[in-house]
Amino acid sequence: MTPQQNDLLCRVEGDAPMGRVMRRHWLPVCMSEEVAEPDGTPRRARLLGVDLVVFRDTQGRVGVLDELCPHRRASLVYGRNEECGLRCLYHGWKFDVDGRAGDLASEPADARLQQTMRTRAYPVREAGGFVWAWLGDPAAPAPFDPPVWARSANPPAIMKIHAECNWAQVLEGAIDSAHSSSLHSTNMPTAHDVASSTATGTAWLRPSADKSPRLEVERTPYGFRYAAIRKPIHDPDRQDYVRTTLFIAPFSVMIPPTDRYRLNQMLVPLDDLNCMFYWIAWHEDPAKGISTADWRKFCDATPGVDVDPVTFRKFRNKANDYLQDRAAMKAGDFTGIIGIPTQDMAMWESMGPIADRSNDRLGSSDRAIVEFRRLMLAQAQAADAPPPPQEWRNADLFTYEGMVSKQDDWRKARPHQPVAA
Repeated sequence: MTPQQNDLLCRVEGDAPMGRVMRRHWLPVCMSEEVAEPDGTPRRARLLGVDLVVFRDTQGRVGVLDELCPHRRASLVYGRNEECGLRCLYHGWKFDVDGRAGDLASEPADARLQQTMRTRAYPVREAGGFVWAWLGDPAAPAPFDPPVWARSANPPAIMKIHAECNWAQVLEGAIDSAHSSSLHSTNMPTAHDVASSTATGTAWLRPSADKSPRLEVERTPYGFRYAAIRKPIHDPDRQDYVRTTLFIAPFSVMIPPTDRYRLNQMLVPLDDLNCMFYWIAWHEDPAKGISTADWRKFCDATPGVDVDPVTFRKFRNKANDYLQDRAAMKAGDFTGIIGIPTQDMAMWESMGPIADRSNDRLGSSDRAIVEFRRLMLAQAQAADAPPPPQEWRNADLFTYEGMVSKQDDWRKARPHQPVAA
């Protein structure tokens, strides 16, 4: 990639083409639990370089507004959330979830200003444990399609963590199946007595020791999917161990499931240099899944313990070398870094705020990375063209993880179903 292509891929602020691509989609602003209480504490958020305030009003409606009061530009995050509106502390001006001024305390009661004063409010939806906002043309929001995990029989478990780097290098990590066999090998060890990825309270056991998967990529209407095909421990002459991953453009990834839960990631650009990483575990079967507390503990990303409960910035971070334990490495831990997400962050953030892809030296295990770059560069270059109609539904998306006979095509594999010969 050239430096110009790298900027086109990564930058999302202002009128950047990739930002225009992102604005064609509903974006997750925060988790619903962050604004669960009516008239509760407003929350600061940021998307595509835009500073926002999120709050739930007296009637339970969620509002997403520009953070700064339109009067004198003080932050509404410090405002009073009361009586179906957010009141700025500076002069008492108050705005509802639609951005309308309900009271301008410092102005005469009959002032014409109150009839015309508004602040920008963004269209909002709630689904799947998230507050979603539309940052595109306010007059023409796209139809909202609930995420696939909104079908979960139990509430989805969501982990949230801030990444101090560009969204694209985080997403490239999410679609990179090969790295898990090395970087996460302590948390995803080889096991001889399992036939597929098997979740325990502390690890995901795998039926393969193959660190060099063969990748096959298939374009789809939503982006692409690919198979990482590995040599299994048992019957390697008869079967392959297959893990499929979906990239749902522009910022979502569905990674291979375990026996207990399905897994989705969203890599949401806050601005050019920062990203919010959401990891969702869920299952349609009420007997499966994982609780939010257990999921965050498994990921070593519990608010107040591992990450700041408001900003979701990591306590183990670049400034303290992620508290890497070299003694633990000598004792057998591969990275000496606690937590799968933090192991990833150490790699992503070490590349710098925006990785210099012009110096990459890619190999065969990077086929999905190459496909992502090609696809998203094409979308950025066509950012001013009308988007194609969405001919697929989130609810129909699925991944596969397990054994496939060498005589069969991995593309026909379905969860919990054998592949027809």
